[in-house]
Parts: sequence; C-alpha cells; structure tokens
Amino acid sequence: MPRAPHTVVIGSGVAGLTTALAVGSATVFTKGSLGADGSSDLAQGGIAAPIGAGDSPASHAADTVAVSAGLGEPGLAEVLTEAAADRIAWLVELGAAFDRGPSGALTLGQEAGHSARRIIHADGDATGTELMRTLRGAVRARDDIAVVEHATAIDLIRDQDGVVGVLAADAAGNRMPLLADATVIATGGIGRLYSRTTNPAPVTGDGIAMAARAGATLIDLEFVQFHPTALAAGDDPMPLLTEALRGEGATLVDDQGARFMPAVHPDAELAPRDVVARAIWDQLVAGHAVYLDATSLGGGLPDRFPTVFGLARVHGLDPRRDLLPVSPAAHYFMGGIDVDDSGRTSLPGLWTVGEASSSGLHGANRLASNSLLEGLVFGGRAAAAIAASGPRPLGDRLVVPRGATHASLEPWEDLANVRRLMWEKVGIVRHAAGLGTASKAIDALSGGAERTVSGRNATLVAMLIARTALARTESRGGHHRSDHPAPNPAMASRRRVTHHHQGEETLDLTSEAIRWAS
Repeated sequence: MPRAPHTVVIGSGVAGLTTALAVGSATVFTKGSLGADGSSDLAQGGIAAPIGAGDSPASHAADTVAVSAGLGEPGLAEVLTEAAADRIAWLVELGAAFDRGPSGALTLGQEAGHSARRIIHADGDATGTELMRTLRGAVRARDDIAVVEHATAIDLIRDQDGVVGVLAADAAGNRMPLLADATVIATGGIGRLYSRTTNPAPVTGDGIAMAARAGATLIDLEFVQFHPTALAAGDDPMPLLTEALRGEGATLVDDQGARFMPAVHPDAELAPRDVVARAIWDQLVAGHAVYLDATSLGGGLPDRFPTVFGLARVHGLDPRRDLLPVSPAAHYFMGGIDVDDSGRTSLPGLWTVGEASSSGLHGANRLASNSLLEGLVFGGRAAAAIAASGPRPLGDRLVVPRGATHASLEPWEDLANVRRLMWEKVGIVRHAAGLGTASKAIDALSGGAERTVSGRNATLVAMLIARTALARTESRGGHHRSDHPAPNPAMASRRRVTHHHQGEETLDLTSEAIRWAS
C-alpha cells in the first residue's frame, strides 16, 4: 500500500498552524507550548483586511507597495489583499471573536501607512492572543495533526535531492530524526538577537540558520524593522505599545512635552515605522527622553486597549493621566529564507512560511498589520503546493550538517554579548565601522558557540545580518546607514546570499530512531 504523504511543520505561530490545518497529515514541532510562546500570541496590532465601505484589495495592495521602499512585489501584494476577506471569514467560522460595533459589523481601526480604516482587532489590543486561541483549538481538534511541544529542531535532514525531514530533540533531550515528504519552517523572525526587542525568548532565527546550513538561498537579511514604541520600563522583552494608539490620536512628545514628529514627516505619528523609529532614536541619542501621550484617549483606554492599560499599570503608570516612556525595539524581519509565492525555497522538499520567509511581499519595510494576514494567506498557499507535490522518494544516504548530532541543547552563555553587539552596531542607525566591528566580534564568539544548538544558530544569523548590512551601501526602508544616508537607485533590488557550511554527517539508515513522522 502506498505511504500517505506527511508534512513536518517546525513552529506553531499563525503561519505554521494555518499550514498544518490546511495540509493535514502533519506533525507540528514547537519550542514551547503550542501557539503560546511566539510572536503571534503577543501581537497587539490587528489583521489588515480591505473589507470596509469604499476600501478595496487594490487600495490595500497599493499601500503595501508604497511603504516597501521600492522593493515590494506588486503581484504578491495583490495575492495577499485579494485573499484577506476569505481568511477573515475562515477565522470567524473557526470561532474567532473579533471586535464588532453596535450593528454587528467588524470594527475597523487605522494604522500608519494605511489609506483607510481596515485593521481588525480582538479585545481591543489582544488580537494575537485570540487568533492563536482559535488556531490552537482547531489544531487540537484534528486527529490528523500530531503536536510535539517543548522540542528543539536541530538541523534539516537532506538526501541527494533535497530536504527529507528534521533532526530534532524532545523535552528530555532525546534526538528524533523524523522524515517527511515536506518540511515547513515556520519559526518566526530574529528579534531576540537584539538586546532591545518586543520578541519573546524563542525568536532567535533558528529556522533561518537551519536553512542556511542546509544550503538554502537567503535574501534581504539587512532589513530589520524596529517598532517605534516599546514601553521603556526595563522589561525583556519590551512590552509593545500598539501602533493603534497613534492611529486613534496618541502623540509622541519629548521631555519638554513638545511634539516632534510633525516636523519630521507630513503624516507625523502615522509616518512609516522606520521613519518614526529613527526620529525617536535621534531624540534619545541627543539626550532627550521620549514619551507616548495617550491621555487624549481618556477614560475609554481600559476598554479599548486593555493589554496596554494592564502593562502600564504593572509599571505604576496610568495612561489616562501619565506619559508612557518609549524606545524603539527590534520587532519584525523583512529578510529571511528566499521563497516563491507558495513558500517554496531553493531546496526541494523545503517550504517556509511567515516571518522566517521572505517572498518580496514586504520589500524593505513592512506595512503595519500585514504580518498576521501574511501567515494566514501564504500558509494556505504553501499547504496547497505541498498537497500537489505528493510523496517524495527517499535517497540512499541521509545527511545533516556537521555538528548537528552532538551539539548541546543547553542555553548558550554568550547570547547576551551578541544581543548587545546587534543593538549597538547593527541597529536602527548603522555605519561601516560599527558593522565591521560587529562582524569581527561575532566571528570571534562563533567558535565557542558551535558546541550548542542555540549558539551556532544565533552567531550564524547575526553574522549574516551584519555582513549583508555592510554590503548594502545605501539607506532603504528598515536599513539605514549614516555613512550612506540616501537610497542608491543602483541598489534598488533584492540581494540573495548562500551560506557554505563546512562538512556533513551521515545518519544511520538502519537506526530504529529514524522513522517517517506519521
């Protein structure tokens, strides 16, 4: 009897769970608890969808391309926005409870870069929590989807034709080489490689590192988006103060109470995120404190933005009366594993969805609230492509990158040094000297890092980001060079890189531990 095709999904955010639900016959691996420990669950901003009166997919697509700093793919933007209404309807059918007005219609908010009110929220500013509750419940209800929690994906397994699975470890540290017809990386971004970030602990670029060691093409690694308004109260990760606050009228002020954004950009606080983040950074570098003033939103704040209100109260602040201290923080990665419009990578058998992927949808700068929608739309598209591809024959020799079988699962003790280097030298404003310093320092740390899974991943991705940032001698979107402050028309293109890992290990085909994931 023919074997049924099976898919391994590494990661359990919105993109990974959407893919698993659509493809069926899947095993979901996740670092922590299912759908609860990644960036998706923390998302305060909503899901952009052009469903309001007078709005259209074409308008939403135009806004997506307009903020992409010249590198966004119009065709991909159209794919995203034309599928938005269907994806929202699917979530509602699954039981997602989105905010609605008195008439029962979905409430639509405004965010920077959008020409219309089209942001769907849940419980004001807890959209990610509601979205993941919905997807998590749907996955748990499916008999054809297995879930392995508190697991570590170590490296991709290849044969002579492509990727055929993943070498992982369970919560007890037992190595589990699992074979699959399709392997999907849905591990999220790289924000935790920065000392100031809104990203939780698991988001360290692991999937990107695994793909790089396997030989997959990467792209646009220099483009990191820094959220302008993280609450500067000493937490790690830094609590996010959603852009929707500014969409509803909150303003940015300096330590004298004066607004500064109107002099920076015509859209003031609703300028593109990279513009607002750099403006705040300039104030901080000049020795000024910066605050978000949401007092104009008044007594309705606890009901409209309960997550923000609760975060502020934990730190002794009442946003109805108090100014909220803010700083930019690493938030979203526009770069990643190079994929087509269905998540296919350069390696047969390997797909990537969500923030770990880079299709060209976001270009050099992401439009607010497009990331959750991206996971919903392109997770479904990847599943369709996987289903169409069918089972894959297995080669005679299975290999993993050298070091995979014996690297320790213990946390890497020098991660804090990499995070500091990335923030100080590869952060919001970059220059050649700082990028060169970061590259050399990370390279010096990488030798010792190879003994741990987390260390080898962190140093590889951090090094690649620093080197690609050094190579792009212009400023564009999320990449700003003080020594090259203007865009260079000759560099208005996406930049691909391939990492050449040294050596490989052969897996024993006779081992009882190696099995089809199903």
